[in-house]
Amino acid sequence: MSDTPDQEAVARVWAAMYDLVLRQEDRRKEVAETLGMSFFRVKALRRLLAGPMTMRELTAELSTDKPYTTLMVDDLEQRGYVTRSVSPDDRRSKIVALTPAGTAVAEEGERILARPPRSLLALDPGDLAALDRIMARLRTPEASALRS
Repeated sequence: MSDTPDQEAVARVWAAMYDLVLRQEDRRKEVAETLGMSFFRVKALRRLLAGPMTMRELTAELSTDKPYTTLMVDDLEQRGYVTRSVSPDDRRSKIVALTPAGTAVAEEGERILARPPRSLLALDPGDLAALDRIMARLRTPEASALRS
């Protein structure tokens, strides 16, 4: 038996995983529709759950550009979800922080995204246990390489 993975099987498995996560139950769309704003804005709020960030940090965290981050934070501020203040360490820098309303919206986004798909909930216990073991190995590829 070859140690080389079957590329067609790899492609099939990846397509099935992609379909399960991004197409079967389009959680991004559900988040946007439920919360009444773009998924990207909700993503920014979710990132701020960890704590206040400078505009520069938020821009880097979201992998976007400064002008777009500014427009997005302007909108989130108008909605009452974030506040912007001058950094005590560097007066040229602005700090973005969640308001209580922003925290509630970010947490609702997290709840929607964390809800398992129906097809996963429908697996029999043996299949779920096998998938759990496989996913644990996929999360730590260096550990599974050492076991091989």
